[in-house]
Order: sequence, then structure tokens, then C-alpha cells
Amino acid sequence: MAIYRHPILVRLTHWITALSLGLLLFSGLQILNAHPALYWGEVSRFDRAFIAFTPDAEGRVFPPWLTLPAAADLGAGRQWHFAAAWVLVGSLAVYLIYNLLVGRLRRELLPGRAELAGVGRSVLDHMRLKFDHGARRYNVLQKLAYLVIGVVILPAMVLTGLAMSPSLDALLPLSEMFGGRQSARTLHFFGAASLVAFLLAHVAMVVAAGPINEMRSILTGWFVVRLEEKAP
Repeated sequence: MAIYRHPILVRLTHWITALSLGLLLFSGLQILNAHPALYWGEVSRFDRAFIAFTPDAEGRVFPPWLTLPAAADLGAGRQWHFAAAWVLVGSLAVYLIYNLLVGRLRRELLPGRAELAGVGRSVLDHMRLKFDHGARRYNVLQKLAYLVIGVVILPAMVLTGLAMSPSLDALLPLSEMFGGRQSARTLHFFGAASLVAFLLAHVAMVVAAGPINEMRSILTGWFVVRLEEKAP
């Protein structure tokens, strides 16, 4: 049985968000290549790096095929990064407004008490590759993951990114929220790493749950459920 699972705006914003996150990641690696070290505080003390990456013989930590652009160009990397960031913010704004207006945010993404009580069982089921991907709803682990990413990680990424801008920081001292501009840069890096971890887990779950059906769902909106798997 085929059920319409994802409205068109959800599908469009999903792919625009995925594209913009990819551009942000690759351009971010270009920026990190220019100064492959992270610090805590307001200033960078080269002899007191919190994390220092070791570059290769060409002075790069990440190879050209992982950076945007491929050539060592910090200015172009920043331009790509800022442009993709605005696309991401716009896509997320459209997604949030739409889901609030139609009530989908509360209905689909906020877990109830009964679902939260079953988190342990859901974890065990996922470890055994038994997925409760209902036709019209996300399971509790999906809901919690999307909430953490949407409510905690992505807003933190936006704020730490703004805190690294001297002109914006002069108007609104966001860097003080994070203990300094260099601390904001370090937290921005850890936020990006968490997004990569989420992406890898997301792709792995899609493959394990049935890639053809899952991709059909996010491309066309239609999710196919076998009658014996339909939730009562």
C-alpha cells in the first residue's frame, strides 16, 4: 500500500538543506586548511592550540577533492561558505514556517510521553536492524535526532558563525556568549563534526531500512508499506 508521506515543501527543503550543508562542509574545510588549528578564548596563541592538525607536504590538511574550491583559495572558500549559509537559513525558515502553519511540527516531530518511555526498546530494535518506520510518522529516535539537530546544533552553528564576524560582533557581541571568537570557531567545528556524524547515521539508516522505498518517499512523497507491516 502506498501512502503520501512527505509534502512537496518538505521534500524541496530537504534537498536544498542537504545541498547547502554539503557546500558548507566542503568550503569549511577550505577555510580550515588556511589555518588548521583551533583555540579557546578570544585570541589564537599558536603555541597553545586546543587542536592542531598536521598538514601534508603541500601545506594542506584536507585534499583538494574535499575542499571548495579545490585550489587553495581562502577568499573563494569564504564566499561559498557565506552564500551556502544564507541558502541554508532560508530553507530552514521555509521548512519551519510551513510545518508550524499546517501543524506538522507538533504532529510529526514532537515525541509523546509513551514514545519517550520506549526509547530504550527503540535503541535495541535499531541495534538489531528492526525498524519501526511507520507510513505516516517518524519513530522516537528519528524525532529526537531531528529535534537535537534543528533546535540545538543548527542554531548553535548559526550563532557561532555570526560570532566569528568582526563587523557583526561589534554590533552584537555574540562572541562573549562562547567565551571569545576563537572559542566560537572551535564550537563551530564541533557542530560541523556532529552534523557529519548525523549525516552518516542518517544515510546508514536509509540503507538499512530499504534505500529504494526511502528514496522514493523523499523524492516523490509516496512511501510503500506492506499490509502485514501496517501499524494498527
